Amino acid sequence: MNDELAAIFETRETERLATGFVFTEGPLWHPDGFYYFVDVRSSVLYRIVPGRAPEVVRDKTGGGNGTTFDLERRLVLCEGDNRRVTRMGPDGRVDVLMDRYEGKRLNRPNDVVCKSDGSIYFTDPGLRVPLAERELPYAGVYRVGPDGSTRLVADFEYPNGLAFSADERLLYVANTRWAQYIHILELDAAGVFCTGPGGTWVFSPEGKRLGIIQTPEVPANLAFGGPDLRTLFLTARTSVYALRVKTPGLPHPAFRSTR
Repeated sequence: MNDELAAIFETRETERLATGFVFTEGPLWHPDGFYYFVDVRSSVLYRIVPGRAPEVVRDKTGGGNGTTFDLERRLVLCEGDNRRVTRMGPDGRVDVLMDRYEGKRLNRPNDVVCKSDGSIYFTDPGLRVPLAERELPYAGVYRVGPDGSTRLVADFEYPNGLAFSADERLLYVANTRWAQYIHILELDAAGVFCTGPGGTWVFSPEGKRLGIIQTPEVPANLAFGGPDLRTLFLTARTSVYALRVKTPGLPHPAFRSTR
């Protein structure tokens, strides 16, 4: 770890919280003291309290992947195999948030974030859907408004992970296939963390790469969590890991009033 990168972290070693999965993804912190994450290829949604064994929240998620909350703190999940985005209430009821655009089935929803106005943004890459089964001609970033309206925000090669800047003016979208880079979409600053080749890439707000965090397994996704939001929670192949940082992440809009 170089000096610039070391200055960001409180600890240099990652802690393995749990292992034995196939492919972990979808990390999400809940202020009640636990993380959600998924095992994509086993189609299981888990909850884990650090120091305890993971608990199954929902199975048969249809390739559940990216997660977030809406402003009512309901869990939003990208179901890649089911080609839809759903929302689960506290009673466990699952409703479809979006599965079509202009009457055509989505490709394979991947990752999702919530904006403070209640709108939901998600990525929908198409390359893993057989050509004969694709109904939409593009790989898109979509917005679902608080009123249920939908629109295509952007269209490019393979949109994957996404995150807002602190002021929500910018939406960062990772392209993670042949050409690996991050798009910045201006919609109307702390550093930026992004999983990538070799580990977790860390960039300054100006786009300078500060370094790569290397972990025992290469992460597919990450989230800030812990009571002070200074724990980096990493979903990495067969395991989930934690690493302490000096600067906290941003709370989810649904929980900002509680901090």
